[in-house]
Amino acid sequence: MSEQSIPRRFVGKSVLVTGAGTGYGAEIAVRAAQEGARVAVHYNTSAAGAERTVARIEELGGAAFTVQADISRHDDIRRMAGEVFTRFGGLDVLVNNVGDVAPEQMSWRDLTEESIDRVLAVDVKGTMLCTHELGSRMLEQGHGAIINIGSTVIVRGSPRAPQYAAAKYGILGITKSYAAAFAPTVRVNTFAPGFIETEATLSRHDWQSGRREELISRTPMSRVPGPAELAGTALFLATDDAAHMTGVYLNADGGYNMIGA
Repeated sequence: MSEQSIPRRFVGKSVLVTGAGTGYGAEIAVRAAQEGARVAVHYNTSAAGAERTVARIEELGGAAFTVQADISRHDDIRRMAGEVFTRFGGLDVLVNNVGDVAPEQMSWRDLTEESIDRVLAVDVKGTMLCTHELGSRMLEQGHGAIINIGSTVIVRGSPRAPQYAAAKYGILGITKSYAAAFAPTVRVNTFAPGFIETEATLSRHDWQSGRREELISRTPMSRVPGPAELAGTALFLATDDAAHMTGVYLNADGGYNMIGA
């Protein structure tokens, strides 16, 4: 999409994107800035990546800053929420993007208790605590939208990493619960991209040994997009056009799963 054709849906808005130092999160953060938002770029260990995301936003003429937190720790999330609300004077949009896909695991046979604990702590506990802590502050301010980044892995499961599929399914329960709890003031939805060719995906052994070609052959749109292409799609759920959507699971997978009634 050219610079001229990008809509300006978030002028005057503030957006926090977790896990925005690399990959999909970085592209969501940059897209939000392109659409007029001030952006808080969260990271845990990817400080250099987060600074690169901020630099990209500033090159566009946008405003951004980094904020560090281990989202598996409630104290870190409380601190992050305080920093973001103080810097912005509130928060309009939270994108819970950060997640652990157990990238080191190529088969269910390689499952470890450590990996289960790590994935659930980040993907489920982290998403829940961010939604809880930042969402409750949005509720107090009287408005807000939360987008939880899910996955279409919930449709078919994951023989590679069952703990990842379980965690992403858990995000649906978080989304629906807080959508009901925060309504009608704060909307909470799940956006689920299908396969995306991030740097992390491209470096995976299975991706390099035929899986990419297999997936493309089974996808009606006949391609696997890069992260920038689906950044605006995720952000749609925080726009006025989605004002009557809450508790929703919205997917964009090129027709791979054909979910629905």
